[in-house]
Amino acid sequence: MKFYASGLITLIFAALLMGCGGDYRQEAVGGFGEAVVVMDSTQWQGSATAEAVRQTYGQVIRTLPTYESAYDLRWENFNSQQELDNLKRNKNLIIAAPLEGEGNTAEWIRSLLGEEVKKRVRSGESFAFPFENQWYRNQWAIVLTSTSDSALAARINDSRDALVERLTDKELRRWTEEIYDRGEKTDIEDSLMTNHGWMIRVQHDWYKNLDTTWTENGQTQHIVTMRRELPENSRWFWAWWREDVSPAMVDSIDQTWINTRRDSLMRDWVRGTRPDSYVTTEYRRDVVTERLELNGNPAWETQGVWRMTGDAMGGPFRTMTVYDADSERLFILEFGQFAPKYNKRHFVRQFRAMLRTFRTDSTWNRNTPMAAN
Repeated sequence: MKFYASGLITLIFAALLMGCGGDYRQEAVGGFGEAVVVMDSTQWQGSATAEAVRQTYGQVIRTLPTYESAYDLRWENFNSQQELDNLKRNKNLIIAAPLEGEGNTAEWIRSLLGEEVKKRVRSGESFAFPFENQWYRNQWAIVLTSTSDSALAARINDSRDALVERLTDKELRRWTEEIYDRGEKTDIEDSLMTNHGWMIRVQHDWYKNLDTTWTENGQTQHIVTMRRELPENSRWFWAWWREDVSPAMVDSIDQTWINTRRDSLMRDWVRGTRPDSYVTTEYRRDVVTERLELNGNPAWETQGVWRMTGDAMGGPFRTMTVYDADSERLFILEFGQFAPKYNKRHFVRQFRAMLRTFRTDSTWNRNTPMAAN
């Protein structure tokens, strides 16, 4: 069966629309955290590729209070052009089959890839080909293919984390649009930048409840906290920073340093309703820190679970540690949540998206007149 002639016409038409000053196509359909896996139905059970896809995109997120899968997978195949056109509407598409395989999915893959790309697949050089907005706006898709079922499964398994992160990067960008679509607290953002030389985009129903400075071991420390209170869903944010941090100190920053500093700060500033209770890290669950770059600055993202001392409470947290070399300031920013009746995956992805909106004024000097006001 041939399914790609009309698809080629669609792609040409889409290119013309985008070339006229904007992408006016319909938006892809599907919810956050969902992905459609396109494979021939005969391969859904028993094939090595299908199992590798399940273990990759359906893997358990171990930094949540209760285990949730990275993505909810929906398995689909097609037997007509109309069914294929309907599949192309989905927001997240994983298209998987051996390049020389039989069946409609393999045929579609061969139609999507150029001859040079096919050569790279056959030589074992490449196997994963992501693309965005191919048929609809705000769409993410990936073609996974290799020389055989076993070879493709092996490549998927070997690249498990990188494959998931590719899709998650797109999801975080979508969440950024969604979070601030209803408005944001620009007054808080402007105040943070004016008075402290940094800001993070603040969702419309958050409020600031603490902004203070203190001295510890002869060093000036700062902390700002914010909250968002909803029925059965409490969320908080805190940001700590200090100046005069030499670049040499960055070499000593690792997960142990970050968690030790976080726990020390939360003991003082993120407390429970009981006099002796405070938030700390739940080390009986996985805590993961990954190095990245944020706006050209070295950064570390930490993901894990918090617990309340002296109480049966806990929830997810997501933290970003950032060093601004130009102003020699070190920041730790963290979102946490207590919402026992809700699944947590989409909330923590919101937190990760918001942390990535953090910006600093690299020319900041706390001794300038503006900083003193």
